Amino acid sequence: MIKIITGIRRCGKSFLLFNIFRKHLLERGVQESHIIQVNLEDRRNKRLRNPDALLEYIDKQLKDSERYYILLDEIQLVSEFEDVLNSYLHIENADVFVTGSNAKFLSKDIITEFRGRGWEIRIHPLSFAEYYEAVGGEKAAQLETYYLYGGLPGVAQFSNPTEKQNYLREIFETVYLKDVIERNHLHNADGMRELIRILASGMGSSTNVRRIVNTFKSETGMVIGPNTIVRYLEHLQDAFIINEALRFDVKGRKYIGTETKYYFEDIGIRNAILGFRQIEFNHTMENVVYNELRKQGYTVDVGLVETVNHDENGKSVRRNLEIDFVVNRHDERIYIQSAYMMPDREKVAQEQASLLRVPDGFKKVIVTGDRSRSNYNDNGILIKGIFDFLLNNSM
Repeated sequence: MIKIITGIRRCGKSFLLFNIFRKHLLERGVQESHIIQVNLEDRRNKRLRNPDALLEYIDKQLKDSERYYILLDEIQLVSEFEDVLNSYLHIENADVFVTGSNAKFLSKDIITEFRGRGWEIRIHPLSFAEYYEAVGGEKAAQLETYYLYGGLPGVAQFSNPTEKQNYLREIFETVYLKDVIERNHLHNADGMRELIRILASGMGSSTNVRRIVNTFKSETGMVIGPNTIVRYLEHLQDAFIINEALRFDVKGRKYIGTETKYYFEDIGIRNAILGFRQIEFNHTMENVVYNELRKQGYTVDVGLVETVNHDENGKSVRRNLEIDFVVNRHDERIYIQSAYMMPDREKVAQEQASLLRVPDGFKKVIVTGDRSRSNYNDNGILIKGIFDFLLNNSM
């Protein structure tokens, strides 16, 4: 099978392929001449973005029946790259590994083009556990740094806050935003920039296309139609910049299509978009919890539980309570609330209200930022400290 490594730009795909994996192959005794690697983002390899030139270049190096490892970085830069990859499915001694930074050209095409013969390996920016392993120090201080600057490997190499901020601002403008605009041939760069700012400002808040259209009009005076907004949102998801969390009716066991939430793949990029001005640690922690759950292999939705109460006149009043995350992995389901602080019983009651109304016996968890240890409360809900959640890699 073709191994396709996907993820946001600058999260370490190339380093994984050309450094870590290449070193692994050499340590296993693979000859250097049997490792064929091409960085297609390198200007010097521009001619190899032509599919026939790339095929010819690789074929010339296949000189015997021993296994060859073909490592191709940023394969989406090659036109008709699906045909190139399919050409090596029939060569038994060719093992192909590629990276790509765009879901539209990779993840969606794996299903249709390779028909079960392509294996996607999704990688993410550093989790807090990986970041902390690299930098060490006092955990609380490093978590606050992580909340501010995120987990891109390049950020972890800087110790100065100004350097971290400048790095994040620069790669957002020159790498992420430019890539989305150029790749999708967008004529309204200001509109895309403003959409990202609106999403960053409302990170983790329920929204829909109509609301975004109205926000554009009221805040900027721009009139952008709903179809354009939908297309722009797809471009940002295809570039792995944002992720969508759908709303799920827990009692009705169905998805509700009227609202959705968006979270950022890297919290540092989100903060850079807003100039590091709108730092709200409760929403930041929620985004970090979401990313950690995704990294652990869960599908993540936003849960809704309908409740029926009675007013002073005895009339039934229906309202929906939200569960931050309903997560599933294989036959496992967990209901999770993210609470930055729970200083008193009133806050605890508020956070667990929706969990107590879930009509099944799956595990229920509140992840909190002000608890040093984890324990079950009298309602059978696991109160889990943020460090236990982020560093122990288990629910």
